[in-house]
Amino acid sequence: MTGNPFVLAADVIINTIFGIYILAVMLRFIFQAARVDFHNPLSQLIVSVTNPPLKPLRRVIPGWGGIDFSTIVLMVVLTIIKLSLIGLITGQQLSISWLLFTTIADLISLLYYLLLGIIIISIIMSWIGQTSQNPMVGLLQQISEPILRPFRRIIPPIGGLDLSPIFAILALQIIKIFADWSLHSLATSL
Repeated sequence: MTGNPFVLAADVIINTIFGIYILAVMLRFIFQAARVDFHNPLSQLIVSVTNPPLKPLRRVIPGWGGIDFSTIVLMVVLTIIKLSLIGLITGQQLSISWLLFTTIADLISLLYYLLLGIIIISIIMSWIGQTSQNPMVGLLQQISEPILRPFRRIIPPIGGLDLSPIFAILALQIIKIFADWSLHSLATSL
């Protein structure tokens, strides 16, 4: 690894701090979209951590059609700040279009890997036989079920084996490929 160790350390610190908080805000968005139980201890933790910036934002940016736009705006703003700080410490010149496209790509990647992880952990927990009394298992099921349900309707279990997670992961990968391609095409056309 080459470069100034102070710059590398600052890069790691900025990525870690902002990454964890952006993850918390995205989890809150997913929890709201999946209508998970907000009495769950993990849900309450995410809500209490993300409430300070979201409460004032909600006064300015209302939700519409069941979508919490203030949460989306907070994720975008935090990602732009993170990328700007990293650009500042590394001495890069950042254009507004680069910041916007990179922000959208970062958030799509985070959403993809988060949903992928949730599906995989749900699969593993179903193999282990965890009961739904565990708050984490119930939460994962509430998030993964809306993603897996359409695939379960099309692909019934074969010999007791549920193949819907495989097709859901495949669909997520295809969506990510097309989203990345679209963003790259838009960025190069500007």
